[in-house]
Amino acid sequence: MKILRFIVLICFVLGSTSALFAQRERIENLPNFDLDKVHWGYYLGINNKGFKVSYLETDKTITVEESMGFNVGLIGDLRLHNNINLRFEPGLSTNSKLLHFSNRQSQDSIRETGGTYLHMPLVLKFSTDRYNNIRPYVLGGISYDYNLSSNQDNPDDNSSGEFRMKKHNFMYEMGFGIDFYLYYFKFSPSIRGVFAINDELKYDENLNSKWTGPVDFFGTRGIFINFAFE
Repeated sequence: MKILRFIVLICFVLGSTSALFAQRERIENLPNFDLDKVHWGYYLGINNKGFKVSYLETDKTITVEESMGFNVGLIGDLRLHNNINLRFEPGLSTNSKLLHFSNRQSQDSIRETGGTYLHMPLVLKFSTDRYNNIRPYVLGGISYDYNLSSNQDNPDDNSSGEFRMKKHNFMYEMGFGIDFYLYYFKFSPSIRGVFAINDELKYDENLNSKWTGPVDFFGTRGIFINFAFE
């Protein structure tokens, strides 16, 4: 619920800001910006990531304690059409989570996972026509995540205290934002959801493991809030 309230607040701020710009701004900044075939930029942001967990049986055994993390990366933008752009946005994201296992004794019921990820999205951006110095858009695409903190190759598993995650993971993502054309650059706040396609869990060798045995699917889901400068 905290995430939902936070998203609603961000949407309200973006909507209010865009309305303010629409009313007050009449001088068109960067009038030729969107005519370039290719342009570059960078982004900074925050994320809140957890896991979607499904089970082979009805009993839920894992509670995910989510946390905030940070994003930073570069932007390469290719104009395909007046209203469509293809964007490659490689970057780094950091995040850690605590997993609580209800079917284990208290002294062995918590695992920490996460760390640093190489996040490489390839997305299509669909923009409206520009109105004065604002331009709303939606976007969607796929991304590849390389888990730099992965312990996939560690021969130890949860019986030795090691909760293992895979190195190579794929996501799909979708979101929306607003382009603000300022005097020297374009500023673009956006919100997007990120959802795992593949199972990211490296299962224990024991098929009846209390940690991984009940799990059918274990994959990232999260919210990214980025602030792009182009």
